[in-house]
Amino acid sequence: MNFHQLQIFYTVAQRGSFSAAAQALHMTQPAVTMQIQSLEEHFGTKLLERSSKRIELTEAGRTLLPYARKSIDLLREADESMSNFTSMLEGRLLLGASLTIGEYVLPRLLGSFGQEFPHIRIVMKVMNTTQIMDDILKNQLNFGLIEAPVQHADIAVEPIMKDELKLIVPSRHPLAELEVVCLEEVLAYPFVLREQGSGTRQVMEEELARHQIEPTRLDIIMELGSTGAVKSAVEAGLGVTFLSPSSVKHEVALGLLKVIEISNISFQRQFYVIHHKSMLLPIPAVTFLSYLRRQSGIQREQQHQPTGGVITDGS
Repeated sequence: MNFHQLQIFYTVAQRGSFSAAAQALHMTQPAVTMQIQSLEEHFGTKLLERSSKRIELTEAGRTLLPYARKSIDLLREADESMSNFTSMLEGRLLLGASLTIGEYVLPRLLGSFGQEFPHIRIVMKVMNTTQIMDDILKNQLNFGLIEAPVQHADIAVEPIMKDELKLIVPSRHPLAELEVVCLEEVLAYPFVLREQGSGTRQVMEEELARHQIEPTRLDIIMELGSTGAVKSAVEAGLGVTFLSPSSVKHEVALGLLKVIEISNISFQRQFYVIHHKSMLLPIPAVTFLSYLRRQSGIQREQQHQPTGGVITDGS
């Protein structure tokens, strides 16, 4: 018995067929069948009942399944721990990221990661959550970073970083003279927002709903399919919006836009990492995830630091 056989057994059990497991593992179906037979010979008992429609676990198979799951988890933990001792890693990291994360959050993190691990080549695709999940299931991406949790039998989901939406107004807007405003003041102005179904729009509407504010109360004059388009429209004075401050740092520095606090309401959101449950991540991917977890820990520490004395740039 070896780990590879346990991984194959777990994948067959999860996928429900030898053909689906073979596709997920990039193996031939006869090779998968042979490894399962070897595992059954090792234990001297049937692990799977084969039928024309679907594979079913025997009692022995149901007993073995959690151990196979633990072996995969344990090897993942070993990879994560050992990645901290490897300074000359080489390889290619394939990751997908949703729009806000890929365009505005990850680039500032990739720079410092590249300095620490200069021999890891990162290939990042910016796409929507559905496309990221599809590519992960097809083993075309190592993992993805998304803005809302998903549910899928073959996808592992882990919260990784936090973000917060803020009110963004043009620099010459009447509210730009204020540091903090109340929500009722904001609702008096027209809005330019991301399209329905975007992570940014979802977070905004959910938080407003918690404050008993229906979306119909907003004077939405424009809905746009990208953060860049929203920024341009707001900069042109067409309305105000809710965006992550990380996405407007350049415009704020140039004095084109301003970030405003709204009292008694917080549009916080959680980012998530997703990857295939039954596939082991390559060491470059494990290393990058460990790096993101460290950065997330630093972010939490900064959020809980007492203020006063030293002024820091929280944008």
